[in-house]
Amino acid sequence: MYVQKAILLDGSAVERSLTRISHEIVERNAPCEGLCVVGVLRRGAVLARKIARNVEKITGLAPLLGALDISLYRDDLSELGEQPDVHSSDLGFDVRGKTVVLVDDVLYTGRTARAAIEAVIRRGRPAAIQLAVLIDRGHRELPIRADYIGKNVPTSRRELIEVRVEEYDGAQEVALLERKDD
Repeated sequence: MYVQKAILLDGSAVERSLTRISHEIVERNAPCEGLCVVGVLRRGAVLARKIARNVEKITGLAPLLGALDISLYRDDLSELGEQPDVHSSDLGFDVRGKTVVLVDDVLYTGRTARAAIEAVIRRGRPAAIQLAVLIDRGHRELPIRADYIGKNVPTSRRELIEVRVEEYDGAQEVALLERKDD
């Protein structure tokens, strides 16, 4: 069981972080032609929509927007049970030759990011893949790093970062939780 220790980012702090990430994406990829923003389902897809809207406001160009279900690309698929919960990906464009910015809520071991990279590459060879995360909590198990980070939050393995979004949780915030042993 986990109990909440703190709210790390409130709604306005989340928006400021996403705005800053959006500006960094534009600066690095100007003029942003051929830019794709792809969120990892579920919460990464919500954050990706917000980043894509911000990029459009900044540049006047709407990046291609998509969402990926990486369930079948996970290296722990056999541990998820006989029938993993698979959602449909929404990637209605060709990634070949484009710059793909993958968006996820939390970067932890790097295994989700690896699965997302594999899912993108299976659809074609992009010019580049970049990674944007709202929270980087450390504890990498793979040599993966984010190109854009909202906030670095060093954590212990007993702690959990929970990104909450209006669409699924009724609030926009980032909470730090701690496992309590019964």
